[in-house]
Amino acid sequence: MTDFKWRHYQGDVILGCVRWYCKYGISYRELEEMMLERGFEVDHTTLYRWVQHFAPEMEKRLRWYYKPTMGFSWRVDETYVKVKGKWAYLYRVIDKHGDTIDFYLSPTRNKKAAKRFLGKALKSIKPWAHPQTINTDKAPTFSPAINELKEEGKCSKDMAHRQVKYLNNIIEADHGKLKRLIKPTLGFKSMKTAYATIKGFELMRMFKKGQMEIWKSGQGLTGEIRLIERQFGIYNT
Repeated sequence: MTDFKWRHYQGDVILGCVRWYCKYGISYRELEEMMLERGFEVDHTTLYRWVQHFAPEMEKRLRWYYKPTMGFSWRVDETYVKVKGKWAYLYRVIDKHGDTIDFYLSPTRNKKAAKRFLGKALKSIKPWAHPQTINTDKAPTFSPAINELKEEGKCSKDMAHRQVKYLNNIIEADHGKLKRLIKPTLGFKSMKTAYATIKGFELMRMFKKGQMEIWKSGQGLTGEIRLIERQFGIYNT
């Protein structure tokens, strides 16, 4: 229970709030009202602190469960996120089945950012699970980034890079569903808080897409709660 030491509420209440905020596209004030209806008086600023601390920790502890075990064709694209009144770039990659592989928030959109993101995604999985093909849009940053990764031995030299627009329809549609969760934030105050919150959004989207269905043991929502709480050592039944 050390994760929740000195916290005013029990771990299951805190994790429940983080889950709800990251899953349902609500504001902190709406969540504050929801908790009050359940008899918990929690200020929206406290809820914000809980999300900032526990959302990235949830994503980190569940990473092993959602990372792929087989290499499929990847779809890579970036979308826009408002941070401090300016646009930042959320790089994302999913496989051909729509499962999320990785994501990365960058203040810039250039070759360096594309290479950092792709290198992060490739490093996060076993070499034998690397994709045979990567499909991107026609942005000029991806080709040189992929070529440099090949030269550095961070991916196979045989990995193909395609730029077929219709193949990326699946990730563009996935962007839209993620954006519906991001919209109630009305913009983030810093890159740090944006990335921390987005990690929670992405994680709950993975649950929604069924990426961790096997680990829920056919228990639906109860299995989801159980899997998350187990990572923090608080599930007792």
